[in-house]
Amino acid sequence: MIWKTVWQIGKTGICSEPAPDIGAAAAQEVSRIQAELLAILGQALTIRQVDAGSCNGCELEINALGNPYYNLEGLGIRFVASPRHADLLLVTGPVSRNMETALKRTYEATPEPKLVVAVGDCGCDGGIFGESYASCGQVAKVIPVDVTVPGCPPEPVAILRGILQAVRRRVR
Repeated sequence: MIWKTVWQIGKTGICSEPAPDIGAAAAQEVSRIQAELLAILGQALTIRQVDAGSCNGCELEINALGNPYYNLEGLGIRFVASPRHADLLLVTGPVSRNMETALKRTYEATPEPKLVVAVGDCGCDGGIFGESYASCGQVAKVIPVDVTVPGCPPEPVAILRGILQAVRRRVR
């Protein structure tokens, strides 16, 4: 039985797709953003990502930042589990009523100088959910927001731009 499987694997070979071509302009922009982030930071940036009630579309794009193409870890940018270790909060989704207190506590637990980036249309303006009995709406109605990254969901490059914009504000 096992030999049949091994033979099939040997016969078929590696089945995978080539990496997508996002274009030379986008690749250059990613490199430029990465270089500028390294120049400004000179050290690590730690991010606490908070899902305040999103559909997970933005989380998929945020997870893409960890792949070898964007290489956030190589830049010295890390995601952390505790807001007490974070420099920046990356918040997605319209803030659900159930997450309102948790988001406020996360913000309060983040040490100064704290930065907040609202990601996605829902985080920026409430998106299709808006404000209702179940949703507080945009992140800015619950905690102060430094930068918004619109899109449904925004591309990883747009999220990188938003992080860079927030870091630039901290330096000034």
